[in-house]
Amino acid sequence: MYRDTLSLLGPVLPAVSFLGRLPTAMCQLGSLLLVAGTSGSLAAAGLVAGALAAGQTVAGPLVGRLADRHGQRRVVLAASLANAAAVTALVLAALGDAATALLVPLGALAGATVPQVGPLARTRSVTLARRAGADDRTVATVLSFEGTLDEVSFVLGPALVGLAASVAHPSAALLTATALLASCGTAFALHPTARSAAVSKPTRSSAAERTRLPAATYALRGTMVLQGAMFGASQAGITALTGRLGVPDQAGLVYAAMGVTSAAAGFAMAAVPARIGLTTRWRAATAVLVVLAAPLVLVDTLGWLYAGVLVLGVAYAPHLITVFGLTERTAPSARLAECMAFLTSGVVGGQALALAVSGRLAETHGAPAAFGVAAGAAVACAALSWAVRFPRTQDAEPAGVRPAAAAPSV
Repeated sequence: MYRDTLSLLGPVLPAVSFLGRLPTAMCQLGSLLLVAGTSGSLAAAGLVAGALAAGQTVAGPLVGRLADRHGQRRVVLAASLANAAAVTALVLAALGDAATALLVPLGALAGATVPQVGPLARTRSVTLARRAGADDRTVATVLSFEGTLDEVSFVLGPALVGLAASVAHPSAALLTATALLASCGTAFALHPTARSAAVSKPTRSSAAERTRLPAATYALRGTMVLQGAMFGASQAGITALTGRLGVPDQAGLVYAAMGVTSAAAGFAMAAVPARIGLTTRWRAATAVLVVLAAPLVLVDTLGWLYAGVLVLGVAYAPHLITVFGLTERTAPSARLAECMAFLTSGVVGGQALALAVSGRLAETHGAPAAFGVAAGAAVACAALSWAVRFPRTQDAEPAGVRPAAAAPSV
């Protein structure tokens, strides 16, 4: 099933892109634990981690746009080295007991310079597949493969941070992240596929194409913000419930369990028959999100919590992968990296915002309030999936070749 994908990408590109994604998954939790440990203030740690998320949310699409216009090689190389330097500066400042007023902008800089390896790897892989003449089923398999790498990185990254914090110090995790950024980010930037997937020379038509995005592109971004809100609210609910049950150390394991089932479901997405279109998949995935998120409001034991998040994870990756697939079909090819980066930034921004809001709700009203936010976000995702109308040809035509009349609408 994935043999054609590996033949297309080769063994090195997936490996360096996966290792290049890990720092992004490590830095959020790592910065939180580092500042909390060195300053003794959870409020300061939250501000720094929030600034990091805000920097990534705002600057991520800009990195994607630069990659669209100037190619991935120079952009990823510069961002990887800048991000490694920014994270190192944050670690040194925290260890030096710097004031929060300095740590917050350093956190924002660390977030703003994230090289966006995940969305750019996805863009590169899809571009290579299209240029090789791959059919839509192969492109869908590529997206499933990339989605699985994302899910595994976001499970493994926090786990590595927790291990480093317990064995040594949170700074060890962040310094490991800088080493991965400097080495694997550079390797991803200099890989030969960066040149083969480079943007073509701009023309008048491509310049005009950059200014136009179908309305559905913005709806797809919105659903990713809501997906991020589900992540953040679920994290707050899990933390609150495990704390109330007297097993706070189980929170990370519960969240990781959800990531494992999500990654498994994403890997299996390549087996979905091609006759089931992307629009149908999107609506089905959001319906499953609603059905599986609602029962969490009633969970009050650790066993049922594990069961609830395990089954909920099954719906996460299919929703994410399908939205990436619809974006690949909908967005102009000249802005594909930018749109992919927007989706990832939307998840990060939605997660950070929901975590702040639902965390406060969980403190005052308990875990059901946070899980209620997650269920509400799932309902909004489902409503949005039915509000967008795609033409019947949408599931059959690749990105950038549809006539203007075929643009989807909301």
